[in-house]
Amino acid sequence: MNDIQPSPIAVHAGGRIPSDGQCRAWWDEYGMYEHIKEHSELVAGVATTLAQMAADKGLGNPDGLPRDDFVQSVRAAGLLHDLGKTWSIVHGGNHSQLGAAWAMELTRNPRIAQGVVHHVHWPGELDAENFFLPLAVIYADKRVKHDRIVSLSERFEDLFARYGHTERSRALVRRSHDQGKAIEHLFSTILGEEIHEYLFDSRRLVR
Repeated sequence: MNDIQPSPIAVHAGGRIPSDGQCRAWWDEYGMYEHIKEHSELVAGVATTLAQMAADKGLGNPDGLPRDDFVQSVRAAGLLHDLGKTWSIVHGGNHSQLGAAWAMELTRNPRIAQGVVHHVHWPGELDAENFFLPLAVIYADKRVKHDRIVSLSERFEDLFARYGHTERSRALVRRSHDQGKAIEHLFSTILGEEIHEYLFDSRRLVR
């Protein structure tokens, strides 16, 4: 996908913010592998914690959603971020683009679809006020290694080992690492917490 500057997206009145149960039902409908479900649960938990912290400070909600709706929209994007992963493993293709197309069809919610399509890389400015949701999902995904919450360093050591077989692939992993660190710094600044010093557990931050 080309690196183009996204524009803030207003959630249409008819856009759905699906419940956890609905997201999990879609996992089954689209044949998601069990290990991807476990990964998605943890990603959603990290993203939820960040959304709760942002909501407490009145940040990152450009659509003016009620607090619970804002938090659930971020959580739902985390739960759905790998919706296209199983299909791409079996048949090939870009799992984030495919998953976003499905998420948009299912929810008619462009904010959630934006979080899915950009969960690997954010192509624009790191603007947490207008784009908190996709940035939270990107960061959450970078903190989950398979079925464990880990530091960015441990996560990217694994990514380098698995995908860093060519100079191009290594450059892409480095780019992703650098963006993850920049998002981590951004969240630490605006949320008033040293995010890198914390573990995420049970939807809350603990030392």
